[in-house]
Amino acid sequence: MTQWIKDTIPVDEARTLDGLFRERVRRSPRAVAYRGFDKATGVWQDSSWEDIAGEVARWRAALVGEGLQPGERVAVLLRNCKEWVIFEQAALSLGLTVVSLYTDDRPDNTAYMLSDSAAKLLLVQDATQWRRLQSVIEPLPDLNRILIGAGGRGALGGGRLQDASDWLQATAAKVEPRDHGPDQLAYIVYTSGTTGRPKGVMLSHHNVLTSAAGGVWVLDVYPQDVFLSLLPVTHTFERSLGYYSPMMAGATVVYCRSIPQLAEDLLAVRPTVMICVPRVFERIYTRVQGQMQKRSWLGRRLFYLTIDIGWRRFEVAQGRASHTPSLLLWPLLERLVARKFMARLGGRLRWAASGGAALPGPVARMFIGLGLSIVQGYGLTETSPLISGNRLDDNDPASVGVPIPGMEVRIGEQGELLARGPGLMLGYWNNHTATYQMIDPDGWLHTGDQARIANDHIYLTGRIKDILVLSNGEKVPPTDMEEAITLDPLFEQALIVGEGQAWLAALLVLNPEQWAGFAQQLKLNPLDRASLSDPRTQSAVLARVAAQLRDFPAYAKVRRAALLQDPWTIENGMLTPTQKVKRTQVMERHAGLINGLFSEI
Repeated sequence: MTQWIKDTIPVDEARTLDGLFRERVRRSPRAVAYRGFDKATGVWQDSSWEDIAGEVARWRAALVGEGLQPGERVAVLLRNCKEWVIFEQAALSLGLTVVSLYTDDRPDNTAYMLSDSAAKLLLVQDATQWRRLQSVIEPLPDLNRILIGAGGRGALGGGRLQDASDWLQATAAKVEPRDHGPDQLAYIVYTSGTTGRPKGVMLSHHNVLTSAAGGVWVLDVYPQDVFLSLLPVTHTFERSLGYYSPMMAGATVVYCRSIPQLAEDLLAVRPTVMICVPRVFERIYTRVQGQMQKRSWLGRRLFYLTIDIGWRRFEVAQGRASHTPSLLLWPLLERLVARKFMARLGGRLRWAASGGAALPGPVARMFIGLGLSIVQGYGLTETSPLISGNRLDDNDPASVGVPIPGMEVRIGEQGELLARGPGLMLGYWNNHTATYQMIDPDGWLHTGDQARIANDHIYLTGRIKDILVLSNGEKVPPTDMEEAITLDPLFEQALIVGEGQAWLAALLVLNPEQWAGFAQQLKLNPLDRASLSDPRTQSAVLARVAAQLRDFPAYAKVRRAALLQDPWTIENGMLTPTQKVKRTQVMERHAGLINGLFSEI
């Protein structure tokens, strides 16, 4: 039987992010640090902390050979893998600043970030990624070295472009880490940029360490835990909670091959911990709901009864409900339904964390009711990112939890949530004006989120800038409505419009698989674009939207909808790298369509 004993490294002992790594190597040299899938052999391969430390030393020596000085910027453009960690730890140990980039971002955005940060060196995933970026990156004057990983020889053109393996082989001398303090700049992380150019958030070693410690405090992490890493490490939620929190606690991180292979990887890896954005949980939810439609009446009844009783059991454990005789059914329902559901997630998950956006209530209720504790966290890139989180023994899924140690929160004007604490950024890179707009003279960061605080828990109520005001003065939270609509598997994406109008309308991107069956039920041809605007389609779609919005006020009703088949993506400029819809860009692209939605009925 596994004995769960903590071995957490305190912030004061680590001092810096690379100091945390070295201390973990000292404490757990032969423990498994990372596991990844090797395509060549077709097996999962483990790397110990000692193995990783040896590779970090090689990369550190090679970086010294570039003549880089403390504070200079080096950039990384890799998918999640142990090489990400190795490169970053080598750079941080020399006092360099790491600029992390999204592998699926648009080339022009990537070039802007490299130029804005004046990065001296770039590590690129592979030759395919390089060919995608070559035309916009080659002209950058500050970039002295470009390293191509994963066998980049076929893409090399000489000069500053070099295969990472060749670059490393030319290194022999051992180089010791350079001394630097916890307040030194560690990262520049560019915000998603839903409006305008992204801003470079400057985070110190201490900023990130305190956030990672907050993650361990919230999530109760042990060396025996196995984290499944699927969010990009560039995302600060994954970086602090899925990279540094496990390092602080001595847990193992396993890199998921891809989102499409998530179901397979869950069974192969059998993680105990999973950190995701809500969209991952929503996709599982909608898939399960679709499967339930095909089940017998008895099968559906058993499934939803299990959720109801499992939820009641959870509420009793949290001290918010009393015992009822129905709880006696749980052992039977757990064996017949819940255990099978959990087995499809690997069978060992202790908890899952959701962050980056609000987790819809029905989604949380299904997972928790079936036995998986989901806890929500909240924060911003500008707060490293963690501001608050729900602890396992104090979990209110309607909230985003309680502030982590050291973090202060209060409610400001317009109900805006303000925060300050050790995780607060150093400021925006090369943008003092934006820094002063974000952080007031008293050190409070203005989150832009509206909230209320009750029983120490933070409850988000909306976004100051995202509120739509109808012509009758009623205020509508579009994001909440969009999240509710996309819980219907027919709708892949949604955007509510209606600022200054008499009613609300929606742009709805259809799920192609669901649309085919839906159109056929209406006796329409799914391949004929005219079917999208057919009155039968409009009537049926609006009925489904209304069902999803039944818990919203009466004035929050969608009266018209435009159906789209082309999704909003990063490539077409409609999504940020963190999958947030660029509302302004979507509305500009579909301006004619939106105007038509508000013509007189």
